[in-house]
Amino acid sequence: MSKEKSYLGVDIGAHGIKIVELKNTKNRPQLWTYGILEKKLDIHLQQTTEKNIDDLNKENDSKYLEEPKEDKKKAEAHHLNDLIMKDTRINEYAQMLKFILKKAKVQTTHASSSLPVSQVFHTVMNLPKVEEKMISSIVRSEIAKMIPYSVDDMQIIPQKITTTPDNGNISLIVTAAPKMLISFYSAIFQRAGLKLMELETEAFALARSLVGHDTTVSMVVDVGAERTNFFIIDNATPMTYRSLQIGGNDFDKILASSLGFSEDVANKIKLSLSVDNPHLSSDLFIQILDPIVKEIKYSFELYLKQNVNIGKRPEKIILTGGSSLFPIIKDYIASQFEMKVFIGNPWARVMHQDGINKILDNLGPRMSVAIGLALRNF
Repeated sequence: MSKEKSYLGVDIGAHGIKIVELKNTKNRPQLWTYGILEKKLDIHLQQTTEKNIDDLNKENDSKYLEEPKEDKKKAEAHHLNDLIMKDTRINEYAQMLKFILKKAKVQTTHASSSLPVSQVFHTVMNLPKVEEKMISSIVRSEIAKMIPYSVDDMQIIPQKITTTPDNGNISLIVTAAPKMLISFYSAIFQRAGLKLMELETEAFALARSLVGHDTTVSMVVDVGAERTNFFIIDNATPMTYRSLQIGGNDFDKILASSLGFSEDVANKIKLSLSVDNPHLSSDLFIQILDPIVKEIKYSFELYLKQNVNIGKRPEKIILTGGSSLFPIIKDYIASQFEMKVFIGNPWARVMHQDGINKILDNLGPRMSVAIGLALRNF
């Protein structure tokens, strides 16, 4: 595209693939195209992530054991890469991605994608002031104490937080992701004909699309089909992550039982129901809503108790995820907190035609991650 560039955000999740392409128009993001392919996907690497090199040795894998000791790291990398490449899902998901790229008429081959937060370790770390060159080794040593995996099997990325403590300490956000997971995603994109420029967690993409440059303390509640994720965002940076195994499917079950429909039918009609519907009493869903509210309160309490956060005040709760459009969720949460509670608009920073506002509003909560990924370069 001569002077103009475009950026593609690709969200590969448990329930399908979402893509958004944004064009750089006078340094502002403009919607070029988008697409959704709905299908249940298995994005977990159970067979491989549960094994380390010692496990492979015990299995008498001669291909690895024959490697000289001095080449152990190279041999390990090659061996794990071989395991990944044998995963039949790579071709399957790559073909799905190619299909949606063609359907949406995507023009760029440069893409950013996200790793599922459930498979990535995320923490905030405060270190005494040390030389820059020492940070990496200190972080690596500390992370080794926190995770049940070998740090050799993880890619560890420390990022300095914009606002640092007044005592001179260094404040970092540290993300650790399994190298095999990164290889898995990279292989999918390569076979789909895309150049994977960046991989980050969903948390950063959501902060970018829903919070932007807002420096206040807020919480993003991502209500998915199977899980609800909670992210505290401070100074536009995701600081904490917690999760509950409660999601839209649980609301479907209760609604289906109440209305006498199947769960599939309940899922289709729940978003069109109004809050005045007699079947939508919050009492009906209290066993699901109450844990969500308790988790929000607990997360805020835990975060605000930290010395560096004393005196801070959370200002809003932003809902996203496909199930967040179910009216009862927003209304019940709003009744429990004295702060703004609303469904986030990930299109707020994106230029688009006025005629498609209603369509984009309905799609927005499902596209927040993909939009945030595409916004990375703006």
